[in-house]
This record gives sequence, C-alpha cells and structure tokens, in this order.
Amino acid sequence: MGRLEITLPKEHQHPLEIFLIFLRLGLTSFGGPIAHLGYFRQEFVERYKWLDEHAYADLVSLCQFLPGPASSQVGIAIGLSRGGVSGAIASWLGFTLPSAILLVIFGLSSVENHLGSDWLHGLKIAAVAVVAQALWVMGKSLSPDKIRATIAICAAAMATLIPSSLGQLAAIAAGGFFGWAFLNVSTVLPHNSIQTKTGRNTGMALLMMFFILLVLLPVAASSTNSHIIKLFDSFYRVGSLVFGGGHVVLPLLQSQVVPSGWISNDAFLAGYGAAQAIPGPLFTFAAYLGAVSTQTPSSWAGAGIALTAIFLPSFLLIIGILPFWEQLRRYKTMQRAMLGINAAVVGILLAAFYNPVWISSIRSPVDFCLASTAFLLLVFWKSPPWLVVLLAALVTGLGIG
Repeated sequence: MGRLEITLPKEHQHPLEIFLIFLRLGLTSFGGPIAHLGYFRQEFVERYKWLDEHAYADLVSLCQFLPGPASSQVGIAIGLSRGGVSGAIASWLGFTLPSAILLVIFGLSSVENHLGSDWLHGLKIAAVAVVAQALWVMGKSLSPDKIRATIAICAAAMATLIPSSLGQLAAIAAGGFFGWAFLNVSTVLPHNSIQTKTGRNTGMALLMMFFILLVLLPVAASSTNSHIIKLFDSFYRVGSLVFGGGHVVLPLLQSQVVPSGWISNDAFLAGYGAAQAIPGPLFTFAAYLGAVSTQTPSSWAGAGIALTAIFLPSFLLIIGILPFWEQLRRYKTMQRAMLGINAAVVGILLAAFYNPVWISSIRSPVDFCLASTAFLLLVFWKSPPWLVVLLAALVTGLGIG
C-alpha cells in the first residue's frame, strides 16, 4: 500500500519514437523556454493528444515551482509518461543534444561566424507567433470566465512588475489561493493522467538523493583536487538552485567558471552569443563551458560531465515528485486551486509574451506584419511550426522584409 503504481497506457511509445519526436523539436524550437512551451503544447496537446489542456497546464505549473529549466522538465515528464524512465531519457537527449553538440563544436573550433543578426531576428519573430498561438488556445481553455480571466490578468501584471522567478512563483501561489477560495468544481475536471511507473517509495528516494547530492558534493569538492568532482559540483548546484531557467542561469554560471579561472570572460560571452542563435534549451550552454574549460577534463568529456550535472537535478525532482503530484490532484480542494493556478500560468505566459518575446523581437511595422502572418499560418492555416520558423528566418535573413 506504500506504493502508488500507475501503469503505462496501452498506447505508450518506444523510446526511439520519443527520441525522434523530441529531436525534431530540439532542431526547430527557437525562442527560449516560453516559446518551447508553445511548441510542446502544439505537439503533444494538439498533434499527438498525449495530454489535454488541463494536464499540460498542470505540468507547466509544477515545473514553474521547481528549480531548473522549466521547458526541459516538461519534456522529461512527457517522455516519462509515455515511455517510463527510458522515455524520459530519450526525450531529454532528443531535445538537448542538437544545441549541446552545436555549442561544443563552436567552442572547440573557435569559429565566431554563427548565424547573422538578420537571420536570428527572424527566428525571434517566429517565436512571437508561437507564443501568441499558445496564449490564444490556452487562454480560451484555461481562463474562459470572468474570475479566471481576472486571475490571468492579475498574474500577468504581477509577473511583469516583479520580473523574476519570485514574481512568477508569487503569481502562481496567488492564483492557487483565489482558485481555492472563489472557484467551484462541480464535476471532475477533464484530465489525462501524467502516468508513470514510479511509486512513492522510489519518488521519495530520488528526492532524498537530490538533497544529499546538494549537501555532499560541495564537501567532496572542497576536500579533493579532482577537477571532475569540482566541475560536477558546480554545475549540479547551478541546476539545483536556479529558478526560472533560461537567462536567469547565466549570472550563476558566470560566477562559477570565470572567477575560478576555468574560462575567460571573453570566452564566456562568446559562447553566450552563440547560444542565442541555436534552438533548444539555454541550459546546454553548460556543454560549451565544460568543453572550453582550461582544466582537465575538457573537450567532449568536460562537456558531457557539465551537461549531465546541470540536468541531473531536474531528473531527480521530476521523477521523484510526479507520483505525489498525481495523488494530490485528485482532491477537490487541489482541483479548485489548480483551476486558479492554470489561469495564472496563462497570465505568466502573457507577461513573458510582452517581455522578453515581444519587446526584443518587434522593432518595426514590417516585423509586426511578419509576426501576424506567422500567427495566421500557425492558427488558421495549421502550418507546421518548423515551416513558419524557416519562412520567418528566410524573410529577414535575405532582406525580403
């Protein structure tokens, strides 16, 4: 009775199939974590129907509470639900490897001629359309009445006025409180379970491992001359302590690798510039830092250690928490809170749509027209996101606009 055993659905996927789906996303998902969530929603809610809107929003809400890269954690959870632990690993590898490999090659070859600013600007405009589509659909589903619409707008204001992970967490907490206090759940919410074979005992063990490593690795690193342990400790702590993901991780990474002399500040900034021009999660910047380190191991070995260390906390947290998360969502009080939290997620997405997605991408009337056309193609013509991304990059890169 101590375990919560939930079997995989009959239509569960082979890890190779999961890998290939996420590989395509890893090659085409430009625009940062918020845009990634838009790509994921279109792929797994609309196209494959592995999750419904409520289950997806619940998952996004959970990952917003956890440290680490939220979009990668959502991908790990989806892979876990469709193929077990091997599916989680497959989803992470598919989504992560393209950008990690590109960054390592960039670092080792010392090539500075990456995508030009005009092409990159087109990718940012495509991200505007992707996030707008997610807002369009999720808003209609998750904030359809005046109370939830009010929660969404208030959450957007809070996240905009407090532009940090603290503002996002406060918005989610407030949405949960007002959902619990003012919303009514008369029937069971439409919901596809985020299914996993992980039981509560295994989940508790993984959560304990997360905290044990967080405490013991710094002790081990301070008492040894092994650069491997020091490297693993530094990147594990970054992955464990950064809320908000994306650009929030950069100052902490810089504080770990530049003052220690592992990497020069110029090399750090050059790698960061390259990371802006490629798809996939920004946390793969860790692979670049491990590859160009002045210490041994570096190159591909250093990249592998740094990449594994920065994402390991996400694996331990996601696989450890999901069994308890599924149990909690069955209670009516939690369902009321989740209605408010889901509306708050729409508001957070709206705030992110304004800053940084909109203000960093729409610079002229031509940009607005291109973004509107991309939105039209995605929402009404049902064009695949990769095609819209390609067209936007071509228009700006070739100077057509």
